[in-house]
Amino acid sequence: MNNWYQDQASGLRLMHQSDNKVQVIAVTGGKGGVGKTNITLNMALAMTALGKRVMVLDGDLGLANVDVLLGIRVNRNLSHVLRGECSLDEVLVEGPQGIKIVPATSGNQSMTELSPLEHVSLIRAFSEMKTPLDVLLVDTAAGISDMVLSFSRAAQEVMMVVCDEPTSITDAYALIKILSRDFGVYRFKIVANMVRSQREGQELFARLTKVTDRFLDANLELVACIPFDGNIRLAVRRQALVVSQYPQSPASVAIRALAARALTWPVPQQAGGHLQFFIEKLLSRPIVEQYVRSQ
Repeated sequence: MNNWYQDQASGLRLMHQSDNKVQVIAVTGGKGGVGKTNITLNMALAMTALGKRVMVLDGDLGLANVDVLLGIRVNRNLSHVLRGECSLDEVLVEGPQGIKIVPATSGNQSMTELSPLEHVSLIRAFSEMKTPLDVLLVDTAAGISDMVLSFSRAAQEVMMVVCDEPTSITDAYALIKILSRDFGVYRFKIVANMVRSQREGQELFARLTKVTDRFLDANLELVACIPFDGNIRLAVRRQALVVSQYPQSPASVAIRALAARALTWPVPQQAGGHLQFFIEKLLSRPIVEQYVRSQ
């Protein structure tokens, strides 16, 4: 790590002396289309209803869709922050029930491959943020890009969304393999999404753990089975969230239970228990090049 990164890390330690703990959960899935953005936003709304101050970071830096899903008009996004044109607080938009959204940009290939300078700008933006929060949900991109690995290894919890498709299971396994083998992430919360029954969700989880238990040093925990629910599609068409539009629907009940359960997950007392440690772990970028060379 060069002196520039070391100086930035030292500055962050001095800047943040607050005891306010922030729970940081990365919601990922390996594959696109498994419903992680929908789960992230609905969880955020359910947590807000439980009295928490929640922020959602659209971690798909090149193909943003959180603001589209909510029908929110965005004038500035994370790219403006990285260019030094405004602060992170200034790009925040307010979603339903006061959820804070950090919008990313769409159709910008360069945002998916941030330079070291842009990484530092992102870290500085979070370190200088004044908006108070209790929970940060990071809706990552699909795949195994640098930023997916960065956000996942920096979060306290990695919540992996899978559905009953061979590619979903294969891609989730691949992401778990890389994170556990190369980046020291060994604990994963699994959400079986769009299942037709609790039993189907458990069977899906069993198929995934059959291969992870055999080949990987990773601990998987099934934390929710979200049922297939046509009301989700209806809510998406309205650019609304199912937990507010159809609060008694099966998916809404399951997501509210997941949100309440997630709030009981302990926030570590050591490094990782505060937002600044999330920031500092982002500072230590995954050396993806080493992983590529090792293949």
